[in-house]
Amino acid sequence: MQEAIKLALINVDIANGGPFGAVVVKDGVIVGKGQNEVTAKNDPTAHAEIVAIRDACQNLGTFDLSDCQLYASCEPCPMCLGSIYWANIKKLYYAATKDDAAKADFSDAHIYKEFALPKEERSIPSAQLLREESVKVFDKWISSEKKVHY
Repeated sequence: MQEAIKLALINVDIANGGPFGAVVVKDGVIVGKGQNEVTAKNDPTAHAEIVAIRDACQNLGTFDLSDCQLYASCEPCPMCLGSIYWANIKKLYYAATKDDAAKADFSDAHIYKEFALPKEERSIPSAQLLREESVKVFDKWISSEKKVHY
């Protein structure tokens, strides 16, 4: 956890992005590191946890981090939490809370509220198009012998 917090502090000092750091650990060894790079890379998905997951996957040569833990300097946002689940990480540790982050103007409360709303009431309108064509792709996936489950 100290390394994740250190990465967050460094990020504040170098103005690389928000005050967030994360590390992925396997068998007691750090295998991935990340700092928030949203403003440095003009990438709203470049949160520390996602950067650390990408780094760990690259270093380990796998998309499955089921034998790893993630340490984050702050409680992950919904996007990062989803990524942690997709990476199959089995244990998450965090230091500051989402309420601590909100005090520094990093609030994700509106996202949680949006998720709870019916689609037609959300602030970003969505519309379904070409379902039948897209379902054919899933049908092809189902019958494919080349698929890799994840």
